[in-house]
Amino acid sequence: MHRGESVPPRCAMLEVMNTSFRLDPLPRGVIVAATPLGNIGDASARLMQALEHADIVAAEDTRRARNLAQALGIEIRGKVVSNFDHNEEGRAAQLVEAARSGTVLVVSDAGMPLVSDPGHSIVAAAAEAGVPVTCFPGPSAVPTALALSALGVGHFLFDAFAPRKAGPRKAWLESLRGEKRAIVFFESPHRLAQTLSDAVAVLGEDRPAAVCRELTKTYEEVKRGSLGELAKWAEDNARGEITVVIEGGEEVPSSLEELVDKVQRRVADGVRAKDACKEVAEGTPVSNRELYDAFLSARDGEK
Repeated sequence: MHRGESVPPRCAMLEVMNTSFRLDPLPRGVIVAATPLGNIGDASARLMQALEHADIVAAEDTRRARNLAQALGIEIRGKVVSNFDHNEEGRAAQLVEAARSGTVLVVSDAGMPLVSDPGHSIVAAAAEAGVPVTCFPGPSAVPTALALSALGVGHFLFDAFAPRKAGPRKAWLESLRGEKRAIVFFESPHRLAQTLSDAVAVLGEDRPAAVCRELTKTYEEVKRGSLGELAKWAEDNARGEITVVIEGGEEVPSSLEELVDKVQRRVADGVRAKDACKEVAEGTPVSNRELYDAFLSARDGEK
């Protein structure tokens, strides 16, 4: 979650923008809206309209929502309720019911709700109930970091926060060893150095990457370099809200033994051996028949 900075003076953006175009009335249903990462000037006119006129504002932090409205020079006229990780599932039905006849605005502390932030429960419940859901797009740390990374990010994989514990984190990095797409994820300052050190061990010290911190804020910084260089830098410079981008690597072909092991795991899960071989062999130089024969040989050798 990428939170904002200090509250700036009153903003008259909505009044200025309304002189050149007219905003449509707020729709009935659920509105998911992005809030600024740090720079208040990134607030959209539609976000401001929704904050002021929605019947209910479901906010990750009600105080931050009110502070945002104050900074924008508007007043939240509707009811403000909390909607965070630990209560959103139980609150979804109530909010969806309210959205049948009115407007429910969903906002997180900063950036786009649902992108590693609350919001999924109400959107899923509304979709299932046939209640309209729309989005007022805006700031998000993910595309911002990708754009600033100067890496090849035409195709990318967003993986939320890196696992906290060493074992799962290394296993996660191992799963990315042959990933050809760029990888973008969030990390906390006190774990950044260790995560980058683990990435060096698994992905190699020369893999290009970028660490983006405090995006859109006064002390925004983008540090670009190899994973090895960034791991050393992070030992003394890991501060603020952080988004990491790692350039995609070359696809690593699996050995026949590794492919057989994958087939065995699928078979153990109940998949027919021939079907498992077809799935695993796809995209590899190994044919279905060759893999099936190797699987049978390995199985017979275990008897």
